[in-house]
Amino acid sequence: MPTAIAAGMRQTQKPSDNTDTQCTGQPAPEQEMTGFLSDLVQYQGLFRMVIVLGIGGTFQIGFQISTITYVSQHVKAFINETWLERYGYPIHQDNLLFLWSLIVSILGIGGLLGASGSRYLTVKYGKKKCLLCNNLLMITAASIMGCSKMSKSFEMILIGRFLCGVSVGFSTPLHHQYVGEISPRKLRGFANSTASFFWSLGKAVGQIAGQRELLGSQSRWPMLMASCGIPALVQLFTLPFFPESPPYLLMHKGDQEGCKKAIRQLWGEGHHQAEIDDIMKEKATVKNIKILSVLELMKEPAIRWQLYMIIILTASVQLCGINAIYFYTFEVLQAAGFEERMVYYMTLSIGLAELLATVVCSSIIERLGRKTLIRGGYFIMGSLLAVITVTLSLQDWYFWMPYCSLCLIILFVVVFGLGPGGATVSMRVEIFNLSCRPPAFVISSVFNWLGVFVIGTTFPFIVEGLKHFCFLIFIGVLFSSATFFHLFLPETKGKSIVEITEEFDKLNFRKKHVPATPNHVMEEGYTFCTRL
Repeated sequence: MPTAIAAGMRQTQKPSDNTDTQCTGQPAPEQEMTGFLSDLVQYQGLFRMVIVLGIGGTFQIGFQISTITYVSQHVKAFINETWLERYGYPIHQDNLLFLWSLIVSILGIGGLLGASGSRYLTVKYGKKKCLLCNNLLMITAASIMGCSKMSKSFEMILIGRFLCGVSVGFSTPLHHQYVGEISPRKLRGFANSTASFFWSLGKAVGQIAGQRELLGSQSRWPMLMASCGIPALVQLFTLPFFPESPPYLLMHKGDQEGCKKAIRQLWGEGHHQAEIDDIMKEKATVKNIKILSVLELMKEPAIRWQLYMIIILTASVQLCGINAIYFYTFEVLQAAGFEERMVYYMTLSIGLAELLATVVCSSIIERLGRKTLIRGGYFIMGSLLAVITVTLSLQDWYFWMPYCSLCLIILFVVVFGLGPGGATVSMRVEIFNLSCRPPAFVISSVFNWLGVFVIGTTFPFIVEGLKHFCFLIFIGVLFSSATFFHLFLPETKGKSIVEITEEFDKLNFRKKHVPATPNHVMEEGYTFCTRL
């Protein structure tokens, strides 16, 4: 039996069936490794496309978040020098703080604008074409920021950061949707969690490039800000070799041949019966094939609790305190009592720890489930922030207390990467069908970028005013979110979109509601699968 067909049979095999184990005599770990290697070969097209999407997707926002920390001192000095040269006197400290907070937070304004237009452009032109054009915008933004110093204009940094925000705000929801739609059910959790991995990878790469020995020096910081154009170039030249998502081609374009070709390119030659059945069931259960508008989605009573859930999931990520640590790592660590020369390397250790955590999350998400990781992660993060607040308050009492604060901050970031960081992305993709997903991600992205803007604008003043108690405002959010998800969030692990919708119908209609799936849908699915 060919390897690809054997891999397809393993997917439809019942968990209790241990015939293969008895026949081969291999212990379970060896069979898992064999299955992993088989999937790696069969789904190599999928894995390559996941990498390409990640480089031009969440990698970019992670890179932007981390590099702004390493250029902070240099950009502030550049603003002061430019102001002195223009007006003959140094800029007031309050005005400098305002301009710097605007440079940080304007990324969120651009992201809000980019996310708002993602639904309309995606429906009209498709995800692939939109991502290709979006890369040109990122390259333009990188060029503007790279020329800011030689032009002696800090306004160019503002313009470049704004355009970067538009670009990442547009590409991030497309990345999440695209990677979820091209993945088979058994790899869906893994593929969705890679969005969090590339986000962490972007931050880690930005932190490495931002070291003073590389691009984080006084003379090379414009090159660091302009280096975001490199990932855009990579995706611009590689994405044309990959297809649109199979569900999009079949459900919205009616292109069966294109869908079959995309499945073979991404999933290899094999038996993909379960995935075809899922697409056909989803096509039968939606009211119409057209993608809903944002207003239509908000008025739809059958999607009410899914909408509540994606808003609360997004708001929880923004208000859990993780972005405050990302944006103002230097200020937080200096408040913990560390010298400036040490802060650069400590920030790098935080980024690498989170990157490792997201790798682990990708391997455990299908075993533990999304709900467990989100709920448990927020409970632990709330407890850690409470302890961090205590250690920051006691840093002058004991010489080892700052190091304790650093370890707790690293642990906080690791728990986020293991739990909510990866599982939230997967959950947001899985709770909506293809017709509702684009407008749902517009709403989610609007809340996401509003949170980035608010945290980026207000947190430096919060640190200035509250000092050691700057994290208190996030603790209540963490425990409240964990309790809400424990009570209302359904588990999506191993379930099709139809099964997940049935779980939410119990909340939307306050009674068990199991929609019937016409028999002809299953027959059509089998017929379509045989033609693959």
